[in-house]
Parts: sequence; structure tokens; C-alpha cells
Amino acid sequence: MTSASSPPPPLPAPSEVRLRLAVQPRLGRTARRIDGAWWPRSYDLAAELPGLLAVLPRAWGRVSSVLVHGDTWLACPDRLDVAGREVHVGRRDAPTTPDTVCLLTPGRGRWDLLVVPPATTEAEAVRLMEQAVSQDA
Repeated sequence: MTSASSPPPPLPAPSEVRLRLAVQPRLGRTARRIDGAWWPRSYDLAAELPGLLAVLPRAWGRVSSVLVHGDTWLACPDRLDVAGREVHVGRRDAPTTPDTVCLLTPGRGRWDLLVVPPATTEAEAVRLMEQAVSQDA
């Protein structure tokens, strides 16, 4: 008996990815701590990450590594195949960053996104995302 591998699930449409990015970097000497906010539908990184990476600005380059909080993202593999490329997934357990995901791109930089918990109400999620990307945050 042979088994055929099932095709990967389709990526969510860009309008379905709940993401807000800061318009411009913070002015002055202080670097922006948060570059945007992401409201995933679940804590299943294998299901959520492809859609997120598909809608990031091209100027950010190709994300090669993602750092997530180990206690937040359950059953998280060390590597994920995202649109035909391998993305390394690292776990960190820093108590100061359980609500962020860090995206790394060789030669381009690092971007930190606030992760709004999936079960958050829409009104609260919108408020948190706007607050994260505001210039006054």
C-alpha cells in the first residue's frame, strides 16, 4: 500500500492575517522595541507562521529564524518548511518576553512582534495592536 502525501494547506489570504506594523521607526535615540502586532488564530505555529511570513514587507527580506516563547507555542518543531524554504524555530523562555515573537533575517535585521493571544476579543485585540504600533508606545 502506498501513501500519498497530502498537499500543504493553502496560505491564508493577506486580508485574513491579523497584523499591524509600525509605519516608521521611533524617532530619536531609542530604538523601537516592538515593530508590530500579530493576532494569530491559534498557538499552532506550524499553521500560523506561513500566513504571517507571506504578508511581511519585502524590505524585511526572507525570515530564516523565528524565536518564540517555549511555554506559549505548544508542539513547536525546530524547523518548519514555509513556502518551500526552511525556517529555524528557536525557543526562549525569558520571562520578560512571553508575548512576543522575534523574526530574524540574515543581513537585514530583527523584528519583534507583539503576539495578541488568540482568544482575545476583537475590540481588545484591535486596541492592543494599535497601542503596540503607535508612536507614543
